[in-house]
Amino acid sequence: MLTLYGYWRSSAAYRVRIALNLKQLPHQHKSIHLVKDGGQQHSAQYKQLNPNELVPTLVDGDMVINQSLAIIDYLDEKYPKVPLYPSDLTGRTAVKALAYDIACDIHPLNNLRVLQYLSQSMGVSDQQKSDWYCHWIEQGFSALEQRLSQCAGKFCYRDTPSVADLCLIPQIYNAKRFNVDMSAYPTITRIAENCASLQAFIDAEPEQQADANS
Repeated sequence: MLTLYGYWRSSAAYRVRIALNLKQLPHQHKSIHLVKDGGQQHSAQYKQLNPNELVPTLVDGDMVINQSLAIIDYLDEKYPKVPLYPSDLTGRTAVKALAYDIACDIHPLNNLRVLQYLSQSMGVSDQQKSDWYCHWIEQGFSALEQRLSQCAGKFCYRDTPSVADLCLIPQIYNAKRFNVDMSAYPTITRIAENCASLQAFIDAEPEQQADANS
């Protein structure tokens, strides 16, 4: 049985949940609350599992894997049914570039530990923190919209969900949480609507998780 350690509102764990659902892989979820008890990711027990003190972590037998994209690639290679990358080199490279645009350039600037540092160590106000968040989302989405306008079909790359969509949807969720105006991103919005019609994406939504709002 696959075990995913995650948190309902973690963008990175959200990506992996979608992957597991698309591949219809049975799994159990263990909640690591990123705020409660000072952040359960900092506990000695969890730190043994993931020294980075981040989620998600996937356990598959003796395999313990951190980093959401590494987890997704592992799942895609071990369980190739419902592939998450195109079969051709051009398509795979395009999807990887889109995924990295989000996972490497947008997400790290607005994840929880960065926002906590801004508030707790830098002393920024809630408004300044929101401005920071929106700035990096908007800058990233503007470039992403341009790229997607050249390669998207129903989804980020043509008409099949890929790793790029798995990365995009959680960032859209975050953007809406911080009231980013999505009207400037019609391609991104259209892709989100198409993803929202698939049960794998619906079941992975943060509010659908057992630990939501706990």
